Amino acid sequence: MMDIAPPSPEPGRSAARLDRDRIRYAVLGAASLLLGIWLVWLGCWLLGWSLDDLGIEPRQLHGMIGILTAPLAHASFEHLVSNTLPLALLSTLTLYAYPRAARAALPMIWLLSGAGVWLFARESVHVGMSGVNHGLMFFLFLSGLWRRDRLGIAISLVVFFFYGSMVLTVLPREEHVSFEYHLAGALAGALCSLLLFRLDPKPVPKRYQWEDEEDEEHVEDDEWELPRPHEVPVLWRRDDPGVETSRILEFPPRSPETGKPRTLH
Repeated sequence: MMDIAPPSPEPGRSAARLDRDRIRYAVLGAASLLLGIWLVWLGCWLLGWSLDDLGIEPRQLHGMIGILTAPLAHASFEHLVSNTLPLALLSTLTLYAYPRAARAALPMIWLLSGAGVWLFARESVHVGMSGVNHGLMFFLFLSGLWRRDRLGIAISLVVFFFYGSMVLTVLPREEHVSFEYHLAGALAGALCSLLLFRLDPKPVPKRYQWEDEEDEEHVEDDEWELPRPHEVPVLWRRDDPGVETSRILEFPPRSPETGKPRTLH
């Protein structure tokens, strides 16, 4: 079991070792997934097997096996290549940034996207890893928005910059492209991000030296600060009304004959 401590902002041997472990874990996990889909395609190609047997056939009982196997099957070599690079990048980022959540998110996206296709897709054979890719993209993008930490926001921006066009591919565009798989994967990824974004601890924020200096100056200057309004005594409020501490001088009224006020000397 790898150490899944969050990345540390402070440089040091311990932080570098933990970061190398996370990178190794993410790269090996993504490589294993890529190796699996390539081995399945090569095996079927060499043996002459039809990949349609591994696909999802909506609302057909024998087509339910495709919920497990359809992401491993691809219609052509070009289809396999087009899904390889997105899967490599998205799965690596998921395993690196959210190692705890990834253990639940990957199986959930895999199964929920396939189940959605089996229930609601049009009559055809649906194969390919694109549904899982859409799920990982939406999971990474939305998890960063929910968490609002530096690492999550950075990954959200990266995946949206490279694969933001996936938002449009959840709609029907091409006849031979399973937009249903894309849509089901996107919904599964969004659901997983909402359920699992708190599973991984947030990285410890870096504290800079000038912040410590400001705190020290604040403590030293406390004695020169003005008191709060509620701490200032009210001068006109008497504690003992029987003690005469002041005298009020009454100004005489105006003289009714002259209309001029009298003066005090």
